[in-house]
Amino acid sequence: MSRRLPIIHSVTEHEAGPYRMELLDLEFSNGERRRYERLHGRNRAAGPGAVIVVPMLDADTVLLVREYAAGVHRYELGLVKGRIDAGEDAIEAANRELKEEAGYGARSLTVLRSLTLAPSYMSHQAHLVLARDLYPERLPGDEPEELEVVPFKLDDLHQLILREDFSEGRSIAALFIAREWLRNGEPAPPEAGAGGESPP
Repeated sequence: MSRRLPIIHSVTEHEAGPYRMELLDLEFSNGERRRYERLHGRNRAAGPGAVIVVPMLDADTVLLVREYAAGVHRYELGLVKGRIDAGEDAIEAANRELKEEAGYGARSLTVLRSLTLAPSYMSHQAHLVLARDLYPERLPGDEPEELEVVPFKLDDLHQLILREDFSEGRSIAALFIAREWLRNGEPAPPEAGAGGESPP
C-alpha cells in the first residue's frame, strides 16, 4: 500500500554533542500529529555520508581490518569504512579509505547500494562499495596506529558472523550483500553515477 508522506509543519534544530538534532512536527495522512526527532552528523555539509568497503583480494578472499572500538572497549574486526570528504564521491572516498586503512588501492570499484544505521531517527547513510583488482598502496590516515589487515574467506562467513569480535551490523550486512552479488553475477548496469572505476 502506498501512503502519502507525512506533512512537515515545522523543524526545530539544536545541537546534541557530535550531532545536530531536529524536532519535526508531523501530520500523517489520517490527521494524526506527532513530533519526531531526527539526528544528523554535525559535519553533514562536508560530504554525502560515508562508505563501507568490501575489498576482495581474490575471488573468495575479503580483507578485514582489526581496529580499536571505544564503544565496546575492545579490538573489533570489520570492513574498511569512513566519511566521504568534501569534493569526493563514494568511489573516490572508498579508494582513499582503502589505502589509508588497509594499504591497498583498487582498480575496480562498484557501489552496490546504501545502508542505514537507524533510519527511524538518523539520516546517516553509508554507501557499500565492492573493491576488486587490488594493488598495494598506502596513504597516511588519521588512525592512531596502523590497522591489522586480516584476510578471510567468504565461504567461511558462517563462522565469522559468530565471532564475538565481529559484531558491527553494517559489516555483517555488507559481506552478505557482496557475497550474493558476486555469486549471482553482476546485475543490469546501475544508474549513472552509481558505480565506476578508479585506476591507480
